Amino acid sequence: MKTKIIFAAAISWMIGANAVQAQASDCATKASIAYEHAKVKNYEAAEKPLMEIRKECPTHSLATYQYLIKVLEAKYKKAATDTEKLGIANELINVWKERYQYFPAKTESGDLHSEIGQIMYDNKIGSKEEEYEEFLIGWKEDKDHFNNPKSVYTFFSLLVDLQAEGKKDIQEVFSLYDEVIEKIEKEENEKAKVVSELTEKEESGVALSSKEKKNLSRYGKILTNYSKVKGGVNQKLGELADCKNLIPLYQGQFESKKSDVSWLKGAAGRMSAKECTDDPLFFKLVEALNTAEPSAKTTYYLGLLAMKDKSTSKALEYFNKSAELETKASDKAKVYFKIAELIRKQGSYGKAKGYYNKALNYKPSMGVAYLRIAAMMAASANNCGTDVFSKRAVYWLAENYANKAGKVDPGLAKTASATAANYRAKAPSKTDIFNNPEKKSVTIGCWIGETVRVPSL
Repeated sequence: MKTKIIFAAAISWMIGANAVQAQASDCATKASIAYEHAKVKNYEAAEKPLMEIRKECPTHSLATYQYLIKVLEAKYKKAATDTEKLGIANELINVWKERYQYFPAKTESGDLHSEIGQIMYDNKIGSKEEEYEEFLIGWKEDKDHFNNPKSVYTFFSLLVDLQAEGKKDIQEVFSLYDEVIEKIEKEENEKAKVVSELTEKEESGVALSSKEKKNLSRYGKILTNYSKVKGGVNQKLGELADCKNLIPLYQGQFESKKSDVSWLKGAAGRMSAKECTDDPLFFKLVEALNTAEPSAKTTYYLGLLAMKDKSTSKALEYFNKSAELETKASDKAKVYFKIAELIRKQGSYGKAKGYYNKALNYKPSMGVAYLRIAAMMAASANNCGTDVFSKRAVYWLAENYANKAGKVDPGLAKTASATAANYRAKAPSKTDIFNNPEKKSVTIGCWIGETVRVPSL
């Protein structure tokens, strides 16, 4: 009897094992077909087998969900009605959730929740509060992978709308604004550093590899998108952060908050950013903050106050000290730029260039620093060349700097392009180049100290 039972159990196990193997084999076959269709963007043919794999063997491969998301996104774009779009949107949300369910280690929280939040927002799924909360989860859990520029803007925009409806506090808006701008600038700096390096390589006459060309193009597009988002975020914040609103808001809070270091930093920082430094309240904030916690920021603010009193040497002393103390790269760049501006206005171009370059080292996306250097070079053309050709060659160098400004900061693209065209018109003509065939490059003297390649005819 026992032998029969054991034999029956063995047969049952074998049948089950064979069934599992058969299903796995069937899934592998379907996956191979579906993935090949998806790779060549034949999404209509890929959809049915992908859906079957998703249902029958959800843990087969992460690729099932990656391709299925692309299939549904393409289908969404072709949808003719809002009802059809809503159905696809809900399916997309489900696929994202299933991806996280079965492949949590390969699904970033910031990516997951920002994507779902954007789908909800675009299709009016849930209330504003629910849409905002979805974004907030991804932002809090995994800001590093919350990388879609559109989603960054939507997230902030929702909070501003909720504040306008009386559902969120204005301080929450200011806090998120600071975080969003920091995030945007971090992304900009990473991409701008690569763009700057590849641009310099290209300008030197070295041909870029196909991969480098793709990166230059791709990162340029990302920088353009983030530039638009930054402009949109600032526009969305609008009058909420103007001096006429900030000053009465902080005046009303000052007495109860004057020992709150975090509040003092935020208030002083925002008034500084919005150039509300002429108001006596700014002095009170700086004084209180410097007493509570002397730092790079308070030293910088003291420099601003020294500028207000027209004490340039004292201001430079404070700013240099602030730059030494500052640990945050973007803020250190801001201080170095301020120093460069003061020195440039004093006519010390070489020294100013050094500080602009320091600013760029810490914030590669600071295109305005390139424009300033270009302007100083153009202004020095007659002084830094040894003959007519070399004097006019300075404008090629200025043009290069202007072009770079637009590449690392697309928000300056139009200004940079127009500026570069102006300098190009003043540089040696094709006739000049033809008449000086021996000149392959020109070394510019005085404070500039750089060599510029002569363009090929």
